[in-house]
Amino acid sequence: MDEKVRALRPDFAVLVVAASGLRNGPSDDRSRRWLAETADAAVPLDHEKIESWRAAYRAFGAKPQRTRPSVDALIRRMPLPEINLVVDAYNTVSVRHALPIGGEDIAHYQGSARLVRASGDEPTDEVLGEPEIGEVIWRDDTGVTCRRWNWRQCVRTRITEATTEAVFLLERLEPMSIEELTAAGAELTTLLGEITPEARTETQLIM
Repeated sequence: MDEKVRALRPDFAVLVVAASGLRNGPSDDRSRRWLAETADAAVPLDHEKIESWRAAYRAFGAKPQRTRPSVDALIRRMPLPEINLVVDAYNTVSVRHALPIGGEDIAHYQGSARLVRASGDEPTDEVLGEPEIGEVIWRDDTGVTCRRWNWRQCVRTRITEATTEAVFLLERLEPMSIEELTAAGAELTTLLGEITPEARTETQLIM
């Protein structure tokens, strides 16, 4: 993680969950149940966890009412949309914990994921548009994979029904505790195991 990001929010931590051997597929009754149950547990939009992310966006010059943190945008979309089994799983955990989660298809990644502040000339795609100097982005060796911390993901690394290997980025700010972050990662691992019992997962906490 870039020290410039750490200086911006020293309380930031990310739990990386890597999964291999996944068998993804279209949403089914099981994932629809996850999404429906999650709708009943969603926090209000003025919850302190969401307000913390809005403050983080303002800190690098973004307007969170225009480019919303991912969990803010998800809760506004209730009931949650059906995407595919794996995306339904991590969206479920995201809303349950008011925790931004990104999912990336490893097969389309080049090099390692890294969180940096943009120089403004990083390669990107038409969906994302060019990052502004100083905004927080996820990127790999090819270019930007997600803009404004967790606002919008590129097309290249999206998780699709064909995805078999993925990495999930569970992004924490205070007041969420590290214990809750770890518990959210365990919940995601459990749901991935329901989708694919033979899937293999590894986790790493980066602070």
